[in-house]
Formats: sequence, C-alpha cells, structure tokens
Amino acid sequence: MSHCLVTGGAGFIGSHLTEQLLQNGHRVTVLDDLSTGRAENLSSVAHRPDLKVVHGSITDQMLLADVICGVDVVYHLAAAVGVKLVADDPVRTIETNIYPTEWLLRLAAQSGCRFFLASTSEVYGKNPNECWNEEEDLHFGPTSRPRWAYGCSKAIDEFLALAYHSKYRLPVVIGRFFNVVGPRQVGNYGMVIPRFVEQALAGGPLVVYDDGQQVRCFAHVSEVVDAVIGLTENDAAVGGIFNIGSDQDVTIERLAREIIAKVDPTIRMDFLSYQQAYGQDFEDVRRRVPDVSRLESVLGRKPNRTLGEILDDIIAWKREQIAHKS
Repeated sequence: MSHCLVTGGAGFIGSHLTEQLLQNGHRVTVLDDLSTGRAENLSSVAHRPDLKVVHGSITDQMLLADVICGVDVVYHLAAAVGVKLVADDPVRTIETNIYPTEWLLRLAAQSGCRFFLASTSEVYGKNPNECWNEEEDLHFGPTSRPRWAYGCSKAIDEFLALAYHSKYRLPVVIGRFFNVVGPRQVGNYGMVIPRFVEQALAGGPLVVYDDGQQVRCFAHVSEVVDAVIGLTENDAAVGGIFNIGSDQDVTIERLAREIIAKVDPTIRMDFLSYQQAYGQDFEDVRRRVPDVSRLESVLGRKPNRTLGEILDDIIAWKREQIAHKS
C-alpha cells in the first residue's frame, strides 16, 4: 500500500478522498490550513493511526518539504476556490494556486512519486462550444475581470505539471473538475447547490443569479473521488488531462425548481443580478458541459448518478446537520 499526501485534505473533496484512500488500505498525510476546509470533515477517520493531519499552509515551502518526505503519491487539491472568493481576492487566488504547485512538483520530481493535480473547468474560460473536450482552446476574458484569475492560474498549474512530466518524467495526472457536489460542501464560496439547499431549508427564497438559464452539470463527490483514484493509479492516464464530472446538463433555474419541489413547493424563487451579487467586474459562463469520453475510455466508467439522487443525498445530509445543531 502507498503513503499518500493530500493537500487540502480537510476540504470538501479532500476529506472524501482521504476517507476513500484509507478505506483502500493506504496511509495518508493531510496538509490543510483550514481556511476553507474544516477539521470536522475528517471526524469519522480522525482516530485512525494510518492518518496524520498537519495543520499548515501550502505556501510554507519548508513545511511542504517536510510532509512530502517518504510519500509515494501526491494528491494536490489545495487551492483558492469558489467564485466569490476569487472575485473578492484575486491576489490570494493567484499566489495560492501557482507557487505551491511548482514547489510540490519540484519536490515530487526528486523522488518520482505519482502526482495528481486537481484543476478545474474554469480553464476553458468562455469557450463557446456546446461540449468541452480536453484539447479545446482556452478562451479567457480580459484581465480587468478578476474572475478569470482562477482559470488562468490553474491553466499555469497544468502547464507546469505537464512540463515536469515532459522534462523529468514525473508521473502526472491532471483532473479538471466540473461542479462537484455532495455532503460537506458549504455555500459560503458561491457553490450553488449547498446555497440553494440552505435557503430552501430556511424557508426561502431561493436566490437565482441573472436569468437562471446558465447550464451546468453536477457530479456526486463519491464518483469524482473514485475517478481521481482510478486515474492516478492507472499507468494509461499518466501525462494526461481528464475532464471529471457528469455530462447531464441542467439550467440553474430548473435546479432551483427541483430543490423547491423536494423541500417545500410553496417556497419563492427570486432573481438577483451578477453585479449585485459579485460586483461590477463579474463575468460568467453561460454553458459548462464536459466531454467525459476520455475519462470513460481509460476507466471504463463515468459519473452517472442522477441529479435527483444527488439532491436527495445533499438535502438529507443538510437536514441531519441542522437537527444535530438544534
């Protein structure tokens, strides 16, 4: 079994990944500064002797050198995430996403350990195509719009990872996440489903940004984690970029209506402009749908849980959280 380092391992996706790696028999070291992650996300495995949790930042070079010592696989998930956080603090986004990735790649190259880089659908920018595959051109907006700082910074991460693979033969796999959702995700950073569910359980209204006709796809975190591990452990995936997500599309307005129907059909839905939500400089993408044929060709599977199943799971989890606090 391997010794795995999971940066951002107390976060939403990272905690689910950590649990699955432990269940698979691996030893795991988690590095997280708890700026967006939460210690309670790892409460179910905190007692395990094969888990070590290090509280610290990926921007600490000396700490990175320490935690990567003896590691066989790096899962680099830590990043500045969330539309609201990116819009509010683009400097933090750029500095957090680029420099630590280079440092980790350099350290990983010294030992030759496997390296999974968590990237994002944001790297496609404003690509106008109906469905995005991994060889698409990147279409970013102007530098005067802060939201593109996230996609640009993660694109640089990808260039760095592929350069280390080319120059040093570092076994790198890149996964571009498309709207990963599930239990433990919070709505503080602009994530739409937890925000809608929290609003619905509080009696509404559900606040839909713009006209609600934006198109998105939502994948359950358990299926995403399965894909991440499967790709990282598969020699055929080395040096590759993979879209990881569902290809079942839905408008944000329909998403809101489905949540209302499941929680309380009498709840009101309101609309709010992007400028009111994020400021005058905000710019959005109308359609974001992945082509996951490359993922399916390598793993023989793709995320396929229905939106209804995903919403039922998230609503049940959130109700349990509310009951526990009351």
